[in-house]
Amino acid sequence: MSACQLKGNPTSYNHKLVEVIGFVSHGFEDFSLFDPDCLPWMGIWLEYGGTEKSGTMYCCGVTATRSRPTPLKVEGIPIPLVKDEQFRSFNELIQHPPDRLVHTTLIGRFFAGHPRKTVSGELSEAGYGHMGCCSLLAIQEVVTVDGQGRDDIDYRAGYEQPDIDKVGCGYRDLMSFEPFKGVAQRQRDADERGPEWVFEDPGRVAIHELAILAGFNERVIKLQQTASAQGHRVYEWRVKSEKRSYMVVVSRPYLATFYARDPKRIAWIPIAAFEAGCNLDNSAVRVR
Repeated sequence: MSACQLKGNPTSYNHKLVEVIGFVSHGFEDFSLFDPDCLPWMGIWLEYGGTEKSGTMYCCGVTATRSRPTPLKVEGIPIPLVKDEQFRSFNELIQHPPDRLVHTTLIGRFFAGHPRKTVSGELSEAGYGHMGCCSLLAIQEVVTVDGQGRDDIDYRAGYEQPDIDKVGCGYRDLMSFEPFKGVAQRQRDADERGPEWVFEDPGRVAIHELAILAGFNERVIKLQQTASAQGHRVYEWRVKSEKRSYMVVVSRPYLATFYARDPKRIAWIPIAAFEAGCNLDNSAVRVR
């Protein structure tokens, strides 16, 4: 089954052994299974069975240890783990810094959690993982795991944010805190309509996106590249006259390879954009 099927009807699969295909994101406060066709990504938390632990650091009281003294037991049900070559390949990939995204098929015991109200007032199954965010899939076996041998693709699960070091200063997100939202559609749009520079010029992609998000004319934007990694670029623009700055992160995302007309031809896609400054209406502010 897909991660969307599992997430869409969690109580039907409670305590059942399931085989599910999807994307795994792993990093700080994150070890989760998701599908870009049914975002938001957080909803199904993961953990290894047996005595193996993922080493995921999250709140509250959880340490980044890699083993437990006794095999995992959840709601009275013991969870074994098959530690074969597929598991070792999967584990090596998710432990590879920085935050990692992996496409895989897993067999595990599913725990729906307990109903609780979300911020919007809707009922959601949760209770496991970071801040009790999620249902739980306790991994018993890794059936398949896709390799990551390309040198032009961004396999990260996260992105940079502005580094704010002054009291009273902060930033606001111009896009979304959901890094995978819209990736599939942007790749399809690039395949259908171009323009060609979205495949070749990450700087121009960043300028074009910032012009749309912040209402600037593209000709006045002076972005400078401040970071570069495989399939990943970060650009910043400091507007001294307004005492504010902008950051745009663009990527050739691993996710896009699953939706591209030609998997070898991946567009540069904006995945994050921020406005930072002091004494602004910011969503995240440094207070000390």
